[in-house]
Amino acid sequence: MLRLRTRTRRLLVATLVLTTPVGGAAVAALPGPVRDVVDAATAHAATKQPTKLGGRGLRKGMRGRDVKDLQRLLNRAGFRTPITGTFASHTVRSVVAFQRAAGLEASGAVGRTTVRLLRGAAASGGAAPMAPPAEVTSSSTPEPDATAPAPGQVATITAEGLAVAPKGAPKAVVDLIAAGNEIARTPYRYGGGHRSFKDDAYDCSGSVGYALHGAGLLDRTVTSGELETWGESGPGSWITVYANADHTFLVVAGIRFDTSGQKQAGTRWQPAERSLTEFVVRHPARL
Repeated sequence: MLRLRTRTRRLLVATLVLTTPVGGAAVAALPGPVRDVVDAATAHAATKQPTKLGGRGLRKGMRGRDVKDLQRLLNRAGFRTPITGTFASHTVRSVVAFQRAAGLEASGAVGRTTVRLLRGAAASGGAAPMAPPAEVTSSSTPEPDATAPAPGQVATITAEGLAVAPKGAPKAVVDLIAAGNEIARTPYRYGGGHRSFKDDAYDCSGSVGYALHGAGLLDRTVTSGELETWGESGPGSWITVYANADHTFLVVAGIRFDTSGQKQAGTRWQPAERSLTEFVVRHPARL
C-alpha cells in the first residue's frame, strides 16, 4: 500500500476528495504517500475558493477565507462571532445584528452593501454607518427617473396600508398590487415565502416573488440574488425591481413594495423614496 503506483494513488485521491468529506482524523489515518497527496489536493482545492471578501454573496453554510475575513470585520465592528471560516448560526446572528444597526434588511446574507458598510463600521471602531440617502444606480446608463409612471397614473396607499391601482393601469399592474395587498401587513420572517408562495410570513424576496407571481410574471420562488438577472435590464415604465445579494424590493406605479421600513409603516406599501445605492435595476418586458 505504501508503494502505490502514481496512477492508483491519483484514482484513490480523486475518490476520497470528490466523494467523501474527509476529516482531519480520517486523513491522519491514511498511509503516508496517500495522505501527502490528499493534503496537497485539499490545499489546491482551497486556493480555488473566493479569497476576497465581497467577491461572492455569503450566506449560512458557506465556508472559505472570505468568511473568515467577514468574521474578523464583525468582531472589529463590535459584533462578536468566532473566527472559524464557516458561516454558521453564530455568524448569522452577528450579521443580522449589524444589518439592523446599519438600517439594512436583516436577512443574515452578506452582499456588497453589507460588506461596504461593515468595513466602514470596523474602520470607525464599531459605529455602524447608516445606508446612504436615495440615489438610483444602474448597471449601465445614467439613471433616469425609474419610479414615475405617466402623469395621473400613480397608485395610492390607503390609511389601512393597502394600495390602490391608478385608473388605466395595465392588468399586470392591477394584479400585482392586488397580490401585494394580500401580504402587505403579514409578518416578516427570513426565508418566508421560499418553500411555497403560500406562507404566513415573508422575507424581502419572498414578498417580491409573491407580488410578481400574482401578476403572472414569475412562476417559482426566487432569492434576491436571482432577481439580479430576472427580466430585462434597467427601470420599467410601470414596474421596477431593485435587487442585490442583501435585499430586494419593487416599485409599481410610483409606490414601493418593501419589507425594509415595514415595521415603521405597518405595511410593505410605502412611498417610493429610499436608498437605491448598489442595487441592480430590472423590469418585466413591456412594463
